[in-house]
Amino acid sequence: MLELFKAGGLLMFPLFICLVLAMAIIAERFWSLQAKRISPPDLLTQIWQWLRYKQVDDNRIKAMRNNSPLGQILAAGLVHRDCTRDITKEGIEDVGRHVTLELERNLNTLGTIAAVSPLLGLLGTVIGMIKVFAVITAQGVGNPETLAGGISEALITTAAGLVIAIPSLIFYRYFRGKINILVVDMEEQAMKLIEILHGQRSFDLDEGMIQTDQAHDVNRVTEK
Repeated sequence: MLELFKAGGLLMFPLFICLVLAMAIIAERFWSLQAKRISPPDLLTQIWQWLRYKQVDDNRIKAMRNNSPLGQILAAGLVHRDCTRDITKEGIEDVGRHVTLELERNLNTLGTIAAVSPLLGLLGTVIGMIKVFAVITAQGVGNPETLAGGISEALITTAAGLVIAIPSLIFYRYFRGKINILVVDMEEQAMKLIEILHGQRSFDLDEGMIQTDQAHDVNRVTEK
């Protein structure tokens, strides 16, 4: 492996850096984008209990905001719970944009690595072929083994670039799709909270489901 690295020339160093960055980003995104870390399943139920027993306070909101990305979004709704529906929705949307950007952290870098690595590999190959033709010009084609060895060395960087780019592109697409699913789920949770706060839905604790036919109970909960 070390011999291949040396044979590839100077462009193997930026390719190696791309490989290390890609592996680090993929590992970090796998850890950070776990569904249970992004969108805890029982968070909306907990908020409903707070509302029902009038236990919403700044400390609980702060703890929820620091707990998860979904907590940040729903905390924005609770902060604006006494405002109009439009203001509550705007507050949630503003925080939601920041949360989405945070979920996409480092993905642009991963996509750039997937796009640049093959180009770096191709550049290394072109430089290698230029060297091969320089040898041909100087020494002729009397030694086919020398030419074959030079050409194989020139192709090493292209192979290295593709080895880096292919998994980088696969994981880039995978994480994009996963983020889209998580964002849609958080949007649904946020809309349910808005409707609960403004008397359009209530939460059935026994069934663990949002109900739409008990809005009068929510009105009593949200009244001051």
